[in-house]
Amino acid sequence: MDPTALYKISYGLYVITSKKGDKINGQTANALIQVTGEPPALAIGINTQNLTNEYIKESGVFAVSIISQDTPLDFIGQFGFKSGRDINKFEKVNYKTGSTGAPLINDNTVAVLEAKVKHQMEVGTHTLFVGEVVDSEVLKEGEPMTYAYYHQVKRGTTPKTCLLYTSPSPRDHLSYRVCRLLLE
Repeated sequence: MDPTALYKISYGLYVITSKKGDKINGQTANALIQVTGEPPALAIGINTQNLTNEYIKESGVFAVSIISQDTPLDFIGQFGFKSGRDINKFEKVNYKTGSTGAPLINDNTVAVLEAKVKHQMEVGTHTLFVGEVVDSEVLKEGEPMTYAYYHQVKRGTTPKTCLLYTSPSPRDHLSYRVCRLLLE
């Protein structure tokens, strides 16, 4: 098997947020797809080690902030290279609380979606959450960021908790560098 074939799959770049009681957290992620149109539903893959996973399991809700192509690396790093166990990721971020109680990021975001979890399944290193979209809003016009853009233009890097991570050796591949974002 040639694992680099997986690097050819197209991905977006998102900040997934959730809540646990009065606490909030968020992380960058690439594993998101729309799975149904009526009712609209999304599937996301979140690493089981990440604090956001714990919050989604506890609250049964998540929100997706679709970040724009012009998002600065320090913003991505705020949600991708730091743990919500150690810092308040929202300290310098403009956000509002959505109808589900999950935070919706206003900064660097083209659209937001909120979902209530309907199904979840443990799949190796990740939990697959399927959520019905209960609210959404376009915040501004612009191009959403893709992994390819993040890699080729932004020159981003990648963590071991990445969905596509297989070993430390393919550090020159897109999936390795981009997956560095997938810390909580």
